[in-house]
Amino acid sequence: MIRVLVVEDDLVAADAHRLYVDRVDGFEVAGVVHTAAEARRALGRLDVDLLLLDQYLPDGNGLDLCRTLRAEGRLVDVIMVTSARDLGLVRAAVSSGVVQYLLKPFTFATLRDKLERYARFRRGVDRAEQADQTDVDHLFATLRGSESAQLPKGMSAPTLDAVAAALRGAGEGLSASAAGDVLGMSRVTARRYLEYLADHGLAVRQPIYGQVGRPELRYQWADN
Repeated sequence: MIRVLVVEDDLVAADAHRLYVDRVDGFEVAGVVHTAAEARRALGRLDVDLLLLDQYLPDGNGLDLCRTLRAEGRLVDVIMVTSARDLGLVRAAVSSGVVQYLLKPFTFATLRDKLERYARFRRGVDRAEQADQTDVDHLFATLRGSESAQLPKGMSAPTLDAVAAALRGAGEGLSASAAGDVLGMSRVTARRYLEYLADHGLAVRQPIYGQVGRPELRYQWADN
């Protein structure tokens, strides 16, 4: 479970952000605070993985808080939330360790997409003992939202999304044959997409024994 600290001075917006985060599988709200000082105190007593951080706070701004946390050695990740569209601010946010940048006003679907990409990035990092350049490029593309350009030749993002959705909805997992039947594609095609998900830490492989010959593989969606 990824624990999120919401830092937002507007009480209505803070409550909306809390509700949004709680609706995304694999995430929970560790706390809600309204100032930079409260955020620092909360980080000292709570287990937090990610800040959903407003840029404009009554006692400072989000970027200054990010810089302070980095100087103190606190490596919590940050999704910056702001209405500012100044590219200089975007550049400063990236240099301060902000992993995602979210412009107000935003919908639940937009925040969910950011959080799910962040979760996929974390899973990939946590599962990879070593990485080559392709792996690194894929992880950062996943975080930035451009992973479709990194798919191997012959694979499409919509089909990958369909396979991933089917796998998430299959509690006991799917074999390549079963996935092909569900999605109306060949076993070979389904297996290619399932292998891609497994190779990038989004699915796990489990052998199915009890049949003659080599065991068939069952794929399950990876937990957070």
